[in-house]
Amino acid sequence: MKFIEFFSFTDPNIRYVVVGSILMTVCSAVVGCFTFLRKRALIGDAVAHAVLPGVCLSFILTGEKNPFILLIGAFVTGGLSIFLVEYITAKTKLKEDSAIGIVLSVFFGIGILLLTAIQHSGNANQSGLDNFLFGKAASILPADLYSFGLVGILLLIGVFFFFKEFTLVSFDRNFAQAIGLPVKLLEFILTSMTVLAVVTGIQAVGVVLMAAMLITPAAAARYWTNNLTVMILVAALMGAVSGIFGAYISYLAPSMPTGPWIVMVISMIAIVSFTFAPVKGVFARLHKQVKNQKQITDENILKLFYQLGEKDQDFFNERSITTLLERRPMQKNQLKKGLARLTDQGFLSKSRDHWKFTEAGKDKGQRVARLHRLWELYLTQYLQIAPDHVHDDAETIEHIITPELEAKILEQLKYPKVDPHDSQIPYRDF
Repeated sequence: MKFIEFFSFTDPNIRYVVVGSILMTVCSAVVGCFTFLRKRALIGDAVAHAVLPGVCLSFILTGEKNPFILLIGAFVTGGLSIFLVEYITAKTKLKEDSAIGIVLSVFFGIGILLLTAIQHSGNANQSGLDNFLFGKAASILPADLYSFGLVGILLLIGVFFFFKEFTLVSFDRNFAQAIGLPVKLLEFILTSMTVLAVVTGIQAVGVVLMAAMLITPAAAARYWTNNLTVMILVAALMGAVSGIFGAYISYLAPSMPTGPWIVMVISMIAIVSFTFAPVKGVFARLHKQVKNQKQITDENILKLFYQLGEKDQDFFNERSITTLLERRPMQKNQLKKGLARLTDQGFLSKSRDHWKFTEAGKDKGQRVARLHRLWELYLTQYLQIAPDHVHDDAETIEHIITPELEAKILEQLKYPKVDPHDSQIPYRDF
């Protein structure tokens, strides 16, 4: 059975590919978290394309495909590309995205020209050098693993020792500078680590797809947590999973390259994260929107009951749907659902086709009405908005004012008795 055969790791080639893929994806994911938080996602793409001429120049100068020598050349041109992006941005009117586009295309074009020249040079050692363009994880050898392992250890050590500093630089550069941190040096170290992470992965997924491995795990992990430490661990786990299963899918279908499948797996993980993450996912946000809309509807209905009670001077009169719709137009089906929810929650009681306040419902309706009138008064007094223009704003804000903010507004307005329309502001809760 191929599953057991693969995951038993008895085949040395499988071990090399899996370990190499995991090293590459984990290192890229960890460093990519800081790149992502610094909003420099496109830099990874520029570096990935800029390492190709470095690889080619290293081969031209040495005539060998020694992994360490090729990595050194890739690191030099990758670092040079970032320097040029920053220089162009600082010295010209071009924005960073334009500078990245220029540097990326120029370096990649030079790399393609050099690669073509090498392929026509007749040097037998050049075989497989084009793997750096599109990646070929299946060609990973023990010597490559040593290179990956060394670079990976350096990256993880760097993140461990500079974690607090990198965190400050990523979230608030100005604050880091204000407390005396060597921000430019830290950014240089972080940039160098980004280049190393890209250089590590190009042999597996190639220069074209490397940016995806740098940013996608970080973006996916960000949907699951607000804690940077957890984000890095989740991103690393996602990267490792994509490396393992990308290699496994490629093993099942030998004609399919490993690198693109690694990117496909991490992309699927990212899509699942974007869709189903419990707080920030699409469905979670839709659920929150629906919940908020129901809350607004319910509070508007309670406020309506309170206003009718003020008019009749009896807060516990029974009200029909027709009476409610005459005072406040809304969809009949929406009103019915709101009345049902409020009845279930104990804020209204139902008798045949009529509803009336419970004591708890009256208190809640009173508070919503109070918040509405306080906000109208605040807008007219402090923002100088005409009284006939404040109703819609108050309709929106009344549902999100917390008790703490309510207390501050009351203190600021000195506990007023009437709103701009001379309606009484109730204070039973105070």
